[in-house]
Amino acid sequence: MKTNYLERMRDYLQDEYEEFLMTIDKEMYKGLSVNTTKCSSSFVEENFPYKLTPSSFGENCYLFDANVKAGSHWTHLAGLYYLQEPSAASVVKALDIQEGDWVLDACAAPGGKSHQIACALNNTGFLLSNEIDPKRANILLSNMERCGVGENMITCSPLERLAPQIQGVFDKVLVDAPCSGEGMMKKHELASVEWSAENNLACQKRQLRILDEAVSCLKEGGILVYSTCTYAIEENEAVIYEFLKRHPEMELMDGGDHVKRRGLPYKDLDVSKVRRIYPMDGGEGHFFAKMRKKGGMKTSILKYKKVKKISPLAIEFIKEQSDLSLNLIEINNKVYARKEMFLDLDVNVLRQGIYTGEVVKNRFEPHQHFYMSSLLMSHYRHVIDMNKEEAQLFLSGNVFPYEQKGYVCCSYKHIPLGYGKGDGTQIKNKYPKGLRTLKAFDRTD
Repeated sequence: MKTNYLERMRDYLQDEYEEFLMTIDKEMYKGLSVNTTKCSSSFVEENFPYKLTPSSFGENCYLFDANVKAGSHWTHLAGLYYLQEPSAASVVKALDIQEGDWVLDACAAPGGKSHQIACALNNTGFLLSNEIDPKRANILLSNMERCGVGENMITCSPLERLAPQIQGVFDKVLVDAPCSGEGMMKKHELASVEWSAENNLACQKRQLRILDEAVSCLKEGGILVYSTCTYAIEENEAVIYEFLKRHPEMELMDGGDHVKRRGLPYKDLDVSKVRRIYPMDGGEGHFFAKMRKKGGMKTSILKYKKVKKISPLAIEFIKEQSDLSLNLIEINNKVYARKEMFLDLDVNVLRQGIYTGEVVKNRFEPHQHFYMSSLLMSHYRHVIDMNKEEAQLFLSGNVFPYEQKGYVCCSYKHIPLGYGKGDGTQIKNKYPKGLRTLKAFDRTD
């Protein structure tokens, strides 16, 4: 690591600097956040193939051994948790999300915090997850699909285009800002190679631009949380100081007792209210600050999509497969479902609601998202709960005996894994080819 970076960390940490140095050569902390819309924490504890240790950074969050690779285990494929660096899980708790809230995750990829927000909302309210980078936005989409999130919208848009359409409509806004990533240097070597004081300042300018747009989306009385995975004062305390100067309608609030370490001194900012995490605290590194909007601003008049004719094939399929009544919309032969109406925004929308499937010629082809939905998982009409051997066959793309005809949700321990189509003798496997694995029940140690 660069000498001037280490010298700055010595100034920040004083007596703790040597302890910080000792963490540099250690493996990264690994953790997970349980998807409570699909199962309980105790269910994950019982079925995760390795020892889990509860994390102090958030409810339903755990740490596990750094050498473990759990991405291909059935519990992960089923969306029962999100693999998340432990300190990152601390941020969403500060938002104090209540069921029914409207929440904007302004810089959402790869999706760990959006997943936590969706769990707190529990299929109520509305989550808008935005990511400006197309490649990262598609990773976000994939993760939200695996976790079964449906009462949400995923957009890929510059915030300056999105924000004017949603001013003053959100109860909670999260800005997990792009940063220099000093807390991720062990994971991303490029963060260490490209580190410079100039880059810290360049990040600061971008972070303030994002905050200036994001705050306009917040209701009066709403909560905004700003976070980074970097240690630099320039990107943390200095950003909050400058933001509060620009926006007198915002007031700094206490970040909560789930993180003990307070901020570093910066001018007259009350750093007892902001929070920092270093590797010595049990996570790779995070900063967050919580703010409340005192005054009102312009409120956008939201537009909703007009419901046009839905293909009878789609309607018939959904009624046959689920006993839950949903709003439907069809876009380019693709059919989506939500409990509430569909929002109409003039941005690149990757997904809104549950992608149920597509009308292809004279048939309806369902999509994996329909069978991964946490909202629908207790409402499927046709379910086969597989034993372990059948589940491994299914997750590896093979067939297994089954006498019923038609589409069926394929589950294990009553947790949906996907779907297949019975021909009267066996299940034709519809599990996505890119996800298939022979090691869904293996340990890596």
